Amino acid sequence: MNESTHNPTSRREFLKSTGQLAAASALAGVVLPHVHAAEDNTLQVALVGCGGRGTGAAANALGTSKQGPIKLTAMADVFQRKMDGSYNTLNRRNSSQVDVPPERKFIGFDAYKNAMDCLKPGDIAIFTTPLAFRWVHFTYAIERGLNVFMEKPLTADGPTSRRMIGLAEQASGKNLKVGVGLMSRHSRALQELHHRIQDGEIGDLVLLRGYRMHGGGGSAFSDKWPGTPSELLWQISRFHSFIWASGGLFSDFYIHHVDHLCWMKNAWPVSAQAIGGRHYRESPNGGTYVDQNFDSYSVEYIFEDGARFIMDGRCIVGCKSIYNSYVHGTKGSAIVSKNGDCGLPSSTFSGQNPDRSKQIWTSEVPSDQQSPYQNEWDELVSAIRNDRPYNEVKRGVEASVVASMGRRAAHSGQEITFDQMMNAEEEYAPGADKLTMESPAFLMADANGRYPIPEPGRKKSLEY
Repeated sequence: MNESTHNPTSRREFLKSTGQLAAASALAGVVLPHVHAAEDNTLQVALVGCGGRGTGAAANALGTSKQGPIKLTAMADVFQRKMDGSYNTLNRRNSSQVDVPPERKFIGFDAYKNAMDCLKPGDIAIFTTPLAFRWVHFTYAIERGLNVFMEKPLTADGPTSRRMIGLAEQASGKNLKVGVGLMSRHSRALQELHHRIQDGEIGDLVLLRGYRMHGGGGSAFSDKWPGTPSELLWQISRFHSFIWASGGLFSDFYIHHVDHLCWMKNAWPVSAQAIGGRHYRESPNGGTYVDQNFDSYSVEYIFEDGARFIMDGRCIVGCKSIYNSYVHGTKGSAIVSKNGDCGLPSSTFSGQNPDRSKQIWTSEVPSDQQSPYQNEWDELVSAIRNDRPYNEVKRGVEASVVASMGRRAAHSGQEITFDQMMNAEEEYAPGADKLTMESPAFLMADANGRYPIPEPGRKKSLEY
């Protein structure tokens, strides 16, 4: 990317979406008028990326049918088995809304174009592939005039972050609606907690804490490439193991806590310093793990006003599991997520400990609004059918940048600022729009089947 095309973005351009979320919350559960341009008022959906996330997102999309007819009509992936599994699951549960004959199932790196070409302008494309392809797919969706839902994270490096913000502006310029899978912002409990914090219920926030510590998850730890499928396809199938594909487990696992805690603060941190390491490189079967992850991270994020945010992550079997988040203010504290990425209930307290005798408030959410995954889809489709501005990409990119700066601080052993991460030059998957099924991998294994790994203090300017 040439310097002339850069779109440097400062942390000070923080997107405050409280009003928009409040309006969306007020509309939850309301049957809205149908104004989609299609003659029969049916929204068509194409699923690009047919793994578990894609299947779940498609199911949530079909779950918006109370607002008007919606159907899944095309699918794309690079793995036939994933497409078959996703199709069978969705067709079994939502057969009346699934209309994907063999001629609208596409395999390959250009399959996303084929799937989106089956849609009309104003329909919806779902992007749930590894993040390296997010900008590629988003570019084509804008060309085709399609609304979009994309899974988090959105980026892992500076060039794609700047590119995605530029694409977000193009999408808004074409009046396209875009949702991002940071569902915490659509939790009714967290929305109410955010309002209470902004109203001063617990004073000014001075400390935020996020914890996601459990055994191994996803495809975070990988043995050597077995030789098939191709090295590129294998890395895509093991995307949590490779920074180019996912931002590694830090970006993919911890971004929800990063996003919702910074939302409570109404700011992005200005810098991060961190520690982390790898305790075990031998897999249970006696092989050697070759992925690029640490198995433990602790990041101290610093805000402009001096407040701190500690994000602790660990993926080691047999250790204490902690998976929740907290904020502390000058007048009290709050449980943000009770358990998980945004688990109910949220609560506020007049002291710094979650003592029931000092509880001020605890969330109560109607059963039909307890799924933030469904809420985010209800709000996106409502915006489409009622032609309201709706674009979550900028803050999705910013949350991704904050996750990446914490990851990079741990991997390099250096302090990393928001602006450094946003404006960094290294692109981890250059040419992702030109891949074919025969393309080499972005990272090639050495003679021992291993890949470059972070070496804090030795590799200071690069992550690996």
